[in-house]
Amino acid sequence: MMSSDDGTLDSAFMALADPVRRSIIARLSRGPATVNELAEPFEISKQAVSKHIQVLEQAQLVTRTRDAQRRPVHLNPARLEALTAWIDQYRLVREGQFRSLDAVLRSSAAASGG
Repeated sequence: MMSSDDGTLDSAFMALADPVRRSIIARLSRGPATVNELAEPFEISKQAVSKHIQVLEQAQLVTRTRDAQRRPVHLNPARLEALTAWIDQYRLVREGQFRSLDAVLRSSAAASGG
């Protein structure tokens, strides 16, 4: 049974599966940038970078605004927080299980005099 959020999670994780798109996200974490600025470190065309940005936009990981002649791309922190929250729910469960195991091992070692 899929939740309504599964589709948006899928699109976000698929978008992040590409190393170029992850690099774009990393660059945008330092602040907004234009397509030209985002394309600089890559040996691919600006058109290819634009397509990567479109994928990130469709996944709601980035947004664009208009600033005079510029159309800067911005990171969408709320979307990244939603992904982090999804990951954290599983990480926190596992951490709790490991803490319980540690407590059992400590009490077992104390009981055996070790």
